[in-house]
Amino acid sequence: MDEEKKWKGTTYGNGWMHRWLIRLLRYIDVQVLYVFVAVFVVPVCLILNRSGRIIYRYFRRQFGYSAWKALRKTYANHYQFSQVVIDKFAMYAGKKFKIDVEGYSHFQSLAEQEPAFIQLSSHIGNYEIAGYSLVAENKPFNALVFFGEKESVMQNRAKMFSTTNIHMIPIKSDMSHLYEIDQILGRGEILSMPSDRIIGSKKYIELDFLGGKAKFPLGPFRVATMRGLDVIAVNVMKTAAKSYKIYVTPLRYDKSATRQAQVEELSGLYVKELERIIRMYPTQWYNFYDFWTEVDE
Repeated sequence: MDEEKKWKGTTYGNGWMHRWLIRLLRYIDVQVLYVFVAVFVVPVCLILNRSGRIIYRYFRRQFGYSAWKALRKTYANHYQFSQVVIDKFAMYAGKKFKIDVEGYSHFQSLAEQEPAFIQLSSHIGNYEIAGYSLVAENKPFNALVFFGEKESVMQNRAKMFSTTNIHMIPIKSDMSHLYEIDQILGRGEILSMPSDRIIGSKKYIELDFLGGKAKFPLGPFRVATMRGLDVIAVNVMKTAAKSYKIYVTPLRYDKSATRQAQVEELSGLYVKELERIIRMYPTQWYNFYDFWTEVDE
């Protein structure tokens, strides 16, 4: 794997920086920091980090934008990602955002039923907000999270989730989290799984996505089809400075088909929904590594 594919996926900064940011956001509006990062942080990131070149290629290859438009969109992508990070810490500081939900009835219907169900997420928009918005009173919500995330971020998440019915499960390289997943599903709970990034198990399924071949983790689709569970895709997209929209979409696959056919159909439905959302919000794609398998000529 080349250097551009080694993006760690963790929140930038150390514990002291995170605590300082949370205290600051208790007293100032998020838009003040938006201006600061737009002027001073994003330009530096584009110069020093490989992420700018990777996202530029994403706009050129996957959307066919001109060089100038791709440059503008690359700046917008990094600026929106900075906003999402600020918003996350603003929530830790007690700030509130306006949340609209499209398709909430799909979540509510599954939450009221006895069997477990799977909620698939992606590294787009600001999925963490879903954890504070889609909560089932009588059905525990379990979210798989990256084990390598900064301790300060994990602590703040735990604090935010302490008043809700939410439990975090770190994805570990030794795959020990699989035992906990099995127990959760056996109890009929909700399991949220990131489904656009290969973490832990190296098994993948290659699918057509935005005009190119891309590798998606096989695990989430196998877990769902192994038990014949209902599945929804949840994407949380930023729509304005202080508002988000949550898209809840059921992924209805043929549970009577062979296991392999179920996996292929479910993964295809997920990728189709992910592509639909990305085409609506192309600058909110936050996988900062070479996601597609093709290489530069």
